[in-house]
Amino acid sequence: MGFEVFIHRTDSIYDDSPAEQYQFPSQYLGRVQACVGDWIIYYEPRKVAATRGYFAMAKVAQVIPDPTAPGMYLALIEPGSYLDFVNAVPFSGPEGVIERGVLNDAGRISGRAQAAVRPISAVDFNRILSIGLAEDQTELPRSGEAAVTSEPSGFSDIGQAPFMFEQEKVRIAQLSSRIVRDRLFRRLILQAYDKRCAVTGLKLINGGGRAEVDAAHIRPVEANGPDILSNGIALSGTAHWMFDRGLIGLSDDLEILISRYANDSDSIQGLINRTGKAIVPAGIHERPHPQFLQWHRENTFKH
Repeated sequence: MGFEVFIHRTDSIYDDSPAEQYQFPSQYLGRVQACVGDWIIYYEPRKVAATRGYFAMAKVAQVIPDPTAPGMYLALIEPGSYLDFVNAVPFSGPEGVIERGVLNDAGRISGRAQAAVRPISAVDFNRILSIGLAEDQTELPRSGEAAVTSEPSGFSDIGQAPFMFEQEKVRIAQLSSRIVRDRLFRRLILQAYDKRCAVTGLKLINGGGRAEVDAAHIRPVEANGPDILSNGIALSGTAHWMFDRGLIGLSDDLEILISRYANDSDSIQGLINRTGKAIVPAGIHERPHPQFLQWHRENTFKH
């Protein structure tokens, strides 16, 4: 068992769904099998436009032959383990390459960096995690929510690796906590949506500096909805209440739908921003994914 890096592109030709499965050819079978039951980090290569670098972590539950593609395999992701990083981590930082394991003895980047699946040391894993999950600016929660505590940013000292690894063991254990994951998910969504409600278009910050907007899961956690940015949307309290109760929904092209069961559709229409569509981030990977929107329409929205 051990940590691995999985390369994933937004425009991947493989049948990948990062929160659910990762498709790979047989040449990587041994490496992927070695990390079953352990954590991996997703990385988008630098040659991709607007690359996210190291952008998420997940736990591999099992590996199976792909029933639809001979010679291919699927790494199945443990439900509820996927988590987008609050901060995308670049391949290189002020102190050089962040994943030191891709360097050869001469300190140059080796061919290992091109491997779609590669092992990563505990030290490199710690370093990437400490940056990806760093919360340098306190995001004041709405009333009744636990405050976010600041985490160290920057690289860990390699000389402190055993101590840091123990810290990361604790951190990884905490990532199974719903309270911690909700907190990180809230920061991720509010950051992507600039604290603005996707339905009303309003950005409300109260006198205490608190953003009065919720981070809503499109497919709820209770229905195996993952903590991935494309399964989230920023909504005001009222819009969130209506969304969860199926009084409003979204089409695949983000048109805001009003249920025929809503008893005051004119008032609801008045809350919707002028475009009639949800206001979402520009990045493709940041927008609500059609598969989650479809789930909401089929299971929550009242047609």
